[in-house]
Amino acid sequence: MLVACSASRDGTLDAIAGSSGQPGVGGSGAASSGSFDPSGGSGGGGTGCDSSPSADGDSDGYSGDEGDCNDCDPNVNPGAIEVATDPNDPSAKASDENCDGQVDEAVPSCDSGLALGDLDPLNGARAIGLCKALGPKEKGWGVVSASYTRADGAPASPGPSVGLMPKFGSTVKPREGGSLLGLSSGYARDASMPGNCGTLTCSTLGPGTAPAGFPQDVPGCSGDTEVNDDVALSLMLRAPKNATGYSFEFNFYSFEYPEWVCTSFNDQFIARVSPPPMGSINGNISFDSKKNPVSVNIAFFEVCAGCALGTAELSGTGFDSWNDAGATSWLTTQAPVVGGDTFDVRFAIWDTGDDAWDSTVLVDNFKWIAKPGSTVSVNTVPTPK
Repeated sequence: MLVACSASRDGTLDAIAGSSGQPGVGGSGAASSGSFDPSGGSGGGGTGCDSSPSADGDSDGYSGDEGDCNDCDPNVNPGAIEVATDPNDPSAKASDENCDGQVDEAVPSCDSGLALGDLDPLNGARAIGLCKALGPKEKGWGVVSASYTRADGAPASPGPSVGLMPKFGSTVKPREGGSLLGLSSGYARDASMPGNCGTLTCSTLGPGTAPAGFPQDVPGCSGDTEVNDDVALSLMLRAPKNATGYSFEFNFYSFEYPEWVCTSFNDQFIARVSPPPMGSINGNISFDSKKNPVSVNIAFFEVCAGCALGTAELSGTGFDSWNDAGATSWLTTQAPVVGGDTFDVRFAIWDTGDDAWDSTVLVDNFKWIAKPGSTVSVNTVPTPK
């Protein structure tokens, strides 16, 4: 719900495959109780077809000699991701989509014990659940490259505006593994962590340049065009051959609430994808059903005093003690992808209009969606509790 207000202020002023066990989502989970379907392949370089071992009969980029265990099925090869068998589908048959000789195997997390101030961007990717990094000439899926940048992609040395955190405050825990990624227009630290801001404003990187089309205005709430303290994790990813989409979760916090709702100062978080998928807005895939960008004006801003979700998720974050503030709680964004394609995604946050009243976004639980026949569209919804 938008809250209109008129206010002014000056310079002195008072947010590789995941670990889900959900059917049809690449990641970990208990092995299925379904029976193994030999037609899905048994690993070890067999073809499961009559084509020559050196041929790529299904045109998926892999021959039998290269480990394709079913050269009749383009969704089964070493470049695919394992898909957990749906226990609620009696007709489902367990198969070995990635041709490693195992069926419905669990994928361990890779982000336990990461240091709060670790600025290796590959560890930033691991913190959100992307464990697999690819070499320069390596086939398959995973993280092709990673870097910390400004919102427009320019190089950045982010310092405390990035944090790999084992928790955020007293109640917010990682959605997968042992860490989550924090990006902030101030300091990505909660009130208990060393080097925390200690107040509602800690300027970091200074004036920046927003991507084309941003900051995005909300109807009836014209915003400023100036951005400050912008920081991003920029990733180049290659999708598994059998992927139809991907999803991730985020939780946006801002000191802009409630004083600066619907003003020129509303900080924003975007997940900008290139090439832009159908349904994105200037490449951004995270927004509400009315196309409002992620800020204090998004319809999902429901963690605050008097709001639907109360204040529990603010406890211990600093957003509960350094000023009045609010958050969205965990939201899930999904977007489509063509299996085997390489694409860029940039998770970016910034201060709008000035460098004051900071915002922080938490990002976690990136997962590939690979359920056969599934259709994925750009969408953001509250994560089921």
